[in-house]
This record gives sequence, structure tokens and C-alpha cells, in this order.
Amino acid sequence: MSLPILLSTFANNLLPILILSGAAFILGRRFSVDSRTIGRIVFYIFAPVLVFNLLVQNDLKLKEAVIVVAFTGTFILIMGVITLIIALGLKLERRILMSVLITTMFGNIGNYGLPLVSFAFGEDALKYASIYFVTTALLFNTVGILLASLGHMTFKEAMLGLRKVPTVYGVTLAAIINTFHIEIPSALARTIDLAAGGSIPLMIVLLGIELSRVQWSNSLRGVGLSVSLRLLAAPLVALLLSSLFGLQGAVQQAGVIQSSMPAAVNSTILAAEYQLDSSLVTAIVFIGTMLSPLTLTPLIVLLQSAA
Repeated sequence: MSLPILLSTFANNLLPILILSGAAFILGRRFSVDSRTIGRIVFYIFAPVLVFNLLVQNDLKLKEAVIVVAFTGTFILIMGVITLIIALGLKLERRILMSVLITTMFGNIGNYGLPLVSFAFGEDALKYASIYFVTTALLFNTVGILLASLGHMTFKEAMLGLRKVPTVYGVTLAAIINTFHIEIPSALARTIDLAAGGSIPLMIVLLGIELSRVQWSNSLRGVGLSVSLRLLAAPLVALLLSSLFGLQGAVQQAGVIQSSMPAAVNSTILAAEYQLDSSLVTAIVFIGTMLSPLTLTPLIVLLQSAA
């Protein structure tokens, strides 16, 4: 794994994403941009439309989709258990614990992971990455929101709050359309394609703007724990788990890379909406994103050489 190969891999796969998010970062620094409003637009419109579009258009066989879903769910569960055990040992305060949990369990697999998989491994891997994204989006918008809610709500109140999550309805609607082979009207289909096509660039822009609002956190243990688990432990867990699931080729590439992304920028939206430690979450997202090329670049080279 020579330095020229690493530099070439970084320039071709990671740099385009970082340039766009960097431009948004500068915009956020120079002007007063309401990132919370943009975040809500993504949360309530673009994310559910993107998930719906990916589910309707994906041509994966049921068996392949089930394997990716099982791998994704198992990985997120393992990361949650590891994080919970360590965090309880550190005796983290409840709001900090929930903040660390959601940032460690859920990576930035949409506005960072999808374009990265597309650049590094092509369209074949992207369809598997899309299933990973859909599965994670569903879990993030159910389990993730439930965990965020528990930072200050009761379990019952948190469960009732899931009714307000639009992505759940997007997945349900897509399942109905696929099951009954309903044809979407041309005008509506074009509207969906238009929104879905703009969702990833908007997510990358949101990432940069959110990073420009970073605040330093007093919980150094929380930052260190989440960042180290996502960038160092997660790739190892994903590689081991992919072997246990028998994943090879494009499906392994997509699964491992998606599992190794830094904390999801949407975690900052949850932190704001559900009154978690916002400064801790934004610090985790910022530091993890800045350090991620150091771990993702050699990982891409490793997966490319193993294919």
C-alpha cells in the first residue's frame, strides 16, 4: 500500500466530497445560514423521498437485500452494545450517553457514504450501499430517535413520537407499491427523481454548514469514545462481520465502507430536536469527519485490492 496509491485513492474518491462540503463550510462561516431549517427540509422532504426512490428503483433480489439488511442491523446492534458497555463503565451522564450512542451506532452513510461508494466501487456496489442506507435510515429514524428521545422523555412518549417520522411512511409506501406493482404516474415519478437527485448534494452541503457551527465540548471522554469507535473499531467489526456473513466483492465493499463512515450529520439534527448535548454531537461529527480520510483511504485500497 504505497503512498502514491493512497494519494490517488484520496484524490479520486474523497476529495470531491470534501471540496463541496468545504465550500458549504466557508459559506456557513461567512454568512448567517439557518442550518436547522435546511436540516428539517432534509429530514421531512428529501430523506424520505430518497429512501422511497431507492426502494422502488432498486433491482436487488430479495435474498441479496435480506443479507444486506441483516448485516446492517447486526453491525449497528454490535456497535451499540460495545458503546453501551464502555460508556456505562465510564459512568457517563444520561444525555451524554445517548449522544455518544447515536453518533457511534449511526454513520454518515447518506451524504458521505453513498457518493464515496459510487466513486470508489461503481454502480454495482452502490445498489448494495443503497440497501444499507435504507436500512440505516429506517433504524436511525426509529431506534435512533427513540434513543434521542430517552435523553429527556419516557419510553412511552418516545415511542409515540415515532409517528412523526416521515421516512417510516416513505418505506411503508414503497413496500406497498413494490408488493402490488403499482405504476407511479409520470409527473409524480419525475418529481420524485428530481427530489431524490438533489438530496445527496443537499446533504453534503448541510454537512459543511453543520461543521461550520461546531462547538467544543467539555466531555472529552465522550468525543474520544465515539470518534475512536467509529473510525477504528467499526471497520474491524465490519470486516469480521462481513466474513461471518460470507460477503464478497461489491456487497462487501459497500457494507464495510458504509459501516466505517464517521458519525452521521443527521445526529446534530436529532441533538437539536430532542435536547441532547448538541455541542458534544457536533464536535464528534466534526472531528470524526476531519479524521476520516486517514482511515477510509487505506480501507478503500484494501477492499479494491481484495476484489
